[in-house]
Amino acid sequence: MRLYRAKDYKDMSRKAANIISAQVIMKPNCVLGLATGSTPIGTYQQLIEWYRKGDLDFSEVHTANLDEYRGLTKDNDQSYYYFMYHNFFKDINIDMANTNIPDGMNPDSAAEAARYDQVIRDLGGVDLQLLGLGHNGHIGFNEPEEAFEKGTHCVDLQPSTIEANKRFFASIDDVPKQAYTMGIKTIMQAKKILLIASGEDKAQILHEALCGPVTPHVPASILQMHNDVTVVADEAALSKFDKFDL
Repeated sequence: MRLYRAKDYKDMSRKAANIISAQVIMKPNCVLGLATGSTPIGTYQQLIEWYRKGDLDFSEVHTANLDEYRGLTKDNDQSYYYFMYHNFFKDINIDMANTNIPDGMNPDSAAEAARYDQVIRDLGGVDLQLLGLGHNGHIGFNEPEEAFEKGTHCVDLQPSTIEANKRFFASIDDVPKQAYTMGIKTIMQAKKILLIASGEDKAQILHEALCGPVTPHVPASILQMHNDVTVVADEAALSKFDKFDL
């Protein structure tokens, strides 16, 4: 596991974008696993800036997003399809036919899970998976459980996750209670993983995830078992670490 300390959110975003851009340059037809939420927005903005300068070409890139709310249409401004399009895809030269996000409107959760797992297999797996970190240690929407979920599945969102996401909705009652998400096994099968974290509110859970026991009660702790993980976090998120950690 490699840990890069960033000065602040902007520096974290730039360092993370550097890693993703290197992947795209080294393998122009790579498969990027992408994440949503507030943390990766700066990373996407940096990638867009480099694309506009002519430094990056996304024309052959395929993507597979981690998750999607169940019950939201693609044109809903809180769906993750909408998020990815408006925060990244529309501003680069990616072929939208090469982008993949779980279908939140599929009422058959088993069928949608099987379909999305097959999509990822057909792509040959994910070359680089970008991850954020939830306040309860979730990655994707893999919430703390008694066991690690393996493949794509429908998950009941925990109250802490719903509370954290209510700021994006008119009221907490409007926050979806379920989501489709890649499973832990799917995430761990990515060839490389890039975890990003920013802010003092992520400090405790980041330390637990990287330095504590591997447990499904802290889903991100499983990343300790992957052989190619890079963590980019700012000073605030790393405030619980000392020189002997990792």
